[in-house]
Amino acid sequence: MHSNHLLLEEPIRMASILEPSKANFFPAMTKIVGTLGPKSRSVEAISACLKAGMSVARFDFSWGDSEYHQETLENLKAAIKATKKLCAVMLDTVGAELQVVNKKETAISLKADAIVTLTPHQGQEASSELLPINFAGLAKAVKKGDTIFVGQYLFTGSETTSVWLEVDEVNGDDVICVIKNSATLAGSMFTLHASQVHIDLPTLTDRDKEVISTWGVKNKIDFISLSYTRHAEDVREAREFLSKLGDLSQTQIFAKIENVEGLTHFDEILKEADGIILSRGNLGIDLPPEKVFLFQKAAVHKCNMAGKPAVVTRVVDSMTDNLRPTRAEATDVANAVLDGTDAILLGAETLRGLYPVETISTVGRICFEAEKVFNQDLYFKKTVKFVGEPMTHLESIASSAVRAAIKVKASVIICFTSSGRAARLIAKYRPTMPVLSVVIPRLKTNQLKWSFSGAFEARQSLIVRGLFPMLADPRHPAESTNASNESVLKVALDHGKASGVIKSHDRVVICQKVGDASVVKIIELED
Repeated sequence: MHSNHLLLEEPIRMASILEPSKANFFPAMTKIVGTLGPKSRSVEAISACLKAGMSVARFDFSWGDSEYHQETLENLKAAIKATKKLCAVMLDTVGAELQVVNKKETAISLKADAIVTLTPHQGQEASSELLPINFAGLAKAVKKGDTIFVGQYLFTGSETTSVWLEVDEVNGDDVICVIKNSATLAGSMFTLHASQVHIDLPTLTDRDKEVISTWGVKNKIDFISLSYTRHAEDVREAREFLSKLGDLSQTQIFAKIENVEGLTHFDEILKEADGIILSRGNLGIDLPPEKVFLFQKAAVHKCNMAGKPAVVTRVVDSMTDNLRPTRAEATDVANAVLDGTDAILLGAETLRGLYPVETISTVGRICFEAEKVFNQDLYFKKTVKFVGEPMTHLESIASSAVRAAIKVKASVIICFTSSGRAARLIAKYRPTMPVLSVVIPRLKTNQLKWSFSGAFEARQSLIVRGLFPMLADPRHPAESTNASNESVLKVALDHGKASGVIKSHDRVVICQKVGDASVVKIIELED
């Protein structure tokens, strides 16, 4: 993997671009989050998605009930068992999402320059002149001249089902708008986005809380994607809520930045959250188009320096209906990887797209190619400079392990960890080789029963770039004092060999705790 590491700054022989890439056990260091839905919820479909490179499955509660998602999750468990590939679970909340209510699901035709009224009276039928919405406070939030976007749920931008409205006047609770483009709204659910307008709805709604405390608790979810995060307080409130739900106190909160409010408070949100999801669909409506790339680069850089995963959405919209991405989309995925993104999140492409498996493998291949030209040396120096001196003990060990691995051209870094923190810190320095995170389970008790921790920590590294977890057997010592073959290190090396990452005479860097000390050591494998 290290030998074919190129740099964009170096001259590249053009003919070499056409050389086929070597097959690799890990499709890419960058992770792929897939949203499971109608086109990707059977055991066969999910198994194919896992084999193609999906490592986190997203369950979006904006649509579908708990029973529907439970059925999908049971299929995911069966697929994990069949493919022997780990997969984490992400629950995506509804949050402060505005929706058009179209009970009869009849197609609504809207003509440019005509007038349409948005009303909070949900009992009324949706028509070309009247669109009922699920929020009573819109009239108080908007003013004449404001822009409102209405689009199919998980709109891709290519549909003729998206319409721009301009507020003409506010009449009591109703908002009267001029239609800016002709479109046909078809289906039961449309999301409504008021550009740069504060919506006075809670980030964690009562329905979200109910879903988390029932479906979430039952399934011990690994991540919560907190939709419409606007302030650090949103994350604090969500964490306080999770802390009272037993195992969910370990669930990581990913703040989903969807509007200008979230952008304005980004730094304090990043401090509180475990990771960030850049929801570029809604951000693309809230921000001028020419500013979106700038926010992406700045936000991803801040996440990288904080050592927290950055997830980018809405990359290959056209693959919802097509087998190949556009040139712009392929370049966009590569640029996200070069910016330092940890994971790519696929929404409509896997939820209702025609080619979920092909989309995952295509994105994975693009990520793999982009990683080969990622300037790790420059990134490493920037990160060390940003962290400054004196470094913390753990940060020093992590950066030293990465530097050693690159200097000796190690094929893999193996990190023993119980909380996952050490492995995440190593990944923060973006080594050019995979990091095998060996999670050592810890025995814990709630005074009623004993249990082992570790499964959460292992799955939660499935969203971190370059980190590949394995859960160790708690009976195996992390450091074998005798020559027995039962040491976890041997198990990890065997796993590496079986997956083709490690070969005879390869060098491997190992990061582990021995007593109270943290040790980085380099071993060279024999035949």
